[in-house]
Amino acid sequence: MNQHTQESLNARPDPEKIRQAAALIREGKLVAFPTETVYGLGANALDAGAVQKIFRLKGRPATSPLIVHVGSREAADALAKNWRDDAEQLARRFWPGPLTLVLPKRELIPDVVTAALPTVGLRVPANAFALALLAEAGVPIAAPSANRFTELSPTTAAHVRRSLGDAVDFILDGGPTRVGIESTVLSLATPVPVLLRPGMISVEQIEAVIGKIEIAGAPAEGAHPSPGMHAQHYRPKTLLLLVKDADLPTWGRGAYLFMNRSAVARHRIGESIEMPSEADQYATTLYDTLHRLDEGGFDWIAVEQPPETPEWAGILDRLRRASQ
Repeated sequence: MNQHTQESLNARPDPEKIRQAAALIREGKLVAFPTETVYGLGANALDAGAVQKIFRLKGRPATSPLIVHVGSREAADALAKNWRDDAEQLARRFWPGPLTLVLPKRELIPDVVTAALPTVGLRVPANAFALALLAEAGVPIAAPSANRFTELSPTTAAHVRRSLGDAVDFILDGGPTRVGIESTVLSLATPVPVLLRPGMISVEQIEAVIGKIEIAGAPAEGAHPSPGMHAQHYRPKTLLLLVKDADLPTWGRGAYLFMNRSAVARHRIGESIEMPSEADQYATTLYDTLHRLDEGGFDWIAVEQPPETPEWAGILDRLRRASQ
């Protein structure tokens, strides 16, 4: 168990708030809750009407499936039509944790959850608040990030409030998230597993458990096999630019996120922030930093491109989509 997982599981949820949130889930209402990655906008995954509310509130297209959160490997097995050996190996190694496994679904999962695809994304979150909510609710919870579609994902309850306001029936405040970007998504619906979305569990870590996997290309028209595959996603309201060698705009007032101190900004900027040089620490702080800068009235936010190495793949994916 990594440090982020341990910290997330060590938090102490308020039992009364968990009971309140769980009751609302069972009633078909929407509850925003923390996971170790980002805050999710949750509904009973077995209630098609409740799940439809998620799509309406977020402005999310029906072609973008949702991840279903469960409290245990056994609960995931109960929702999957074919629980493969490699699923078992990965679940034992990485769950609870930021890895979503896409598998053929059982018929009790409504089509609205899965964009009418025959597969469903499943994961066990490494967060004490999320696990307590799942246990108390007694149902699987479908939950994308608790924000408007394509915008910055929330890593605090305050981010959820700014994005969705009073439209959410309940916000379960579990403090800042620890991983900071969305989960790695791996499809086990084909003979050779396919990475659909990179995250902080890398290809190398997965291949060390189950052997060689493939990397998905751009999705075809129609339903996407995974959330987070739209070209434009994870975007602040402020224009975001991914730059190299401090190649900053010459116009307006901007902010600059950098790691390399030798990259000297050649233009006057409103704020410069040195980001962590370790990928896991960078991911933890990225969205929160962008949320703060988004409130700063800048004309642009320039981000120095991180290294193109395996541990940075999830971060680069988010930044590239945010800069489209």
